[in-house]
Amino acid sequence: MLIFKYLFRETFKSQIAVFFILMAIFVTLRFVRILGDATDGNLPSELVLGFITLYSPMLASLVLPISLFLGIMLAYGRLYVDSEMTVLRACGVSEWYVTRVTLFFSLVVASVTALVTLYLAPLAMEKEFQLQQEANAKSGIAALIPGRFQQIGEDNTVIFAHDNENDELQKVFLSRQQKDDEQMQFIYASVGTVEESANGEQNLVLKSGNQYQVDRKQSDFHIVKFDAYSIVVDDVESEQARRKMTAVSTIELLKMPGSAAAAELQWRLAIPLSLPFLVLIAVPLSSVDPRQGRFGKMLPALLLYLGYFLLLLASRRILEDGNLPSYIGLWWVHLLMATIGIGLIAKDRKSGAYIRKMMFRGRSV
Repeated sequence: MLIFKYLFRETFKSQIAVFFILMAIFVTLRFVRILGDATDGNLPSELVLGFITLYSPMLASLVLPISLFLGIMLAYGRLYVDSEMTVLRACGVSEWYVTRVTLFFSLVVASVTALVTLYLAPLAMEKEFQLQQEANAKSGIAALIPGRFQQIGEDNTVIFAHDNENDELQKVFLSRQQKDDEQMQFIYASVGTVEESANGEQNLVLKSGNQYQVDRKQSDFHIVKFDAYSIVVDDVESEQARRKMTAVSTIELLKMPGSAAAAELQWRLAIPLSLPFLVLIAVPLSSVDPRQGRFGKMLPALLLYLGYFLLLLASRRILEDGNLPSYIGLWWVHLLMATIGIGLIAKDRKSGAYIRKMMFRGRSV
């Protein structure tokens, strides 16, 4: 029991350290990207923290497998380098016992990962979708930064506002050109507001201004004064995004037909299912000579890990496209990795038995 607790504790400490380091790196990268969107005016600043929080469960589901894999490699690599594993072997602790302890630990981590991938991550994606809808709803006044030229609606519409007071744009300049149109429109208004129509469209309403219309083909120039001028900022039909499959709950996925739903469901199951197979690879590859150092076999181990998840991603894409039967799906990748892992474990146990046999033979002589 003491050896069980020791191996369990060492693996847990290494995994937790790797997990938080990777989470900190990727969350920081995500934060910089979202902060850049907020700075460019594509996202209201008050929603930045919400997007970071909702991104964490999806990120955690991807970081947990690699953190377990690296945690095992680092923890057991240290035990081999410090000759602690040699002492354990001399005390009768076999390679298979170490593998069993690690498999038990992987089942605990797999339970947490399954909770994240099957429930928390889809729920977070659904909330993120709703938050994105809220961001789009606030993309009118909130996204317009005074003193900066910005694109709104279509790519060929540019707006500049001198100031923003009480949700009203002051001294608004707007230039607009329709696609495949020779006419240019320049509008200047003293006040502008963003209003939402009954069907959900966002309209920029300009008040007390002038419209300057230029026809470059006929060299015509017209000036029109207006009291109110409305421009569509956000077209619901063209901008409303269909809910992504990742935001669908697992229960709904079980009821949905089609290859896309099957691919998403198998991917959610693949992440927690991969953990025991990663253990079968990590435990034998963590066996290093003290002169090699704990990172002696890290490169081939990482290559196997990358190959595993690249095959899962490729199979998911093929299954989504309907070019792979769902009963084959991602399962063949798990079977392949299980075969490789069992082969490594069997080879390790065979070599260990051979070494012990030679040692006992030497003593008898």
